[in-house]
Amino acid sequence: MTPLVLIPGMMCDARMWGVVPAALGPRPMHHALPVMGETIAQMAEASLQDAPAEFALAGLSMGGIVAMEMLRQAPARITRLALLDTNPLPEVPAVRARRAPQIARVLAGDLDSVMQDELKPNYLADPSDRPILDLCLDMARKLGPDVFRRQSLALMNRVDQTDILRRFTGPALVLMGAQDRLCRRDRHELMHNLMPQSELIIIADAGHLPPLEQPAPTIAAFKTWLQQ
Repeated sequence: MTPLVLIPGMMCDARMWGVVPAALGPRPMHHALPVMGETIAQMAEASLQDAPAEFALAGLSMGGIVAMEMLRQAPARITRLALLDTNPLPEVPAVRARRAPQIARVLAGDLDSVMQDELKPNYLADPSDRPILDLCLDMARKLGPDVFRRQSLALMNRVDQTDILRRFTGPALVLMGAQDRLCRRDRHELMHNLMPQSELIIIADAGHLPPLEQPAPTIAAFKTWLQQ
């Protein structure tokens, strides 16, 4: 059975996937954290060094961006691809302009308030879901300010990945939460159109983190994708 490599979003660890990995057993699971390096290319290279020789690949948000770069670097090793709540395009100027002030605040000791005031309010369809928000803050605290800095720099300087998606012909899943305010629906429709063999799934009552907000339909989508 082909192993599955899972890559979480910015300032998240393997807990971001919730119960999804356990529900997909007994398939071998490998969690790759994009924490090494200061570019998407370096993070993808580090993830590939630790990955199985051949694998299915799923990434959410920043994890999806790293997954697309892994596909660029090692297309023969990746048998199928799932992209969740992510974006294949370079960072837009308005978002890019916010990165340096956020990095400065975090390095000055203000990680909690940056996460709580600027990032977490955009994560969920239900912003009052304290258990998920508390988990997001705990994951960020565990990773710490320097990971925030490196991941922010990597996102700021990422490249367009549309060409690599256009060339991928394996089984593909494009999934997003219907209320995702960070990665818009048109970005997911673009990825679906670039990979016409893909299935586009919109999860109701979910924002940027469907594996935690709506695990059941997320698991169902993964199972269908893995059986293709």
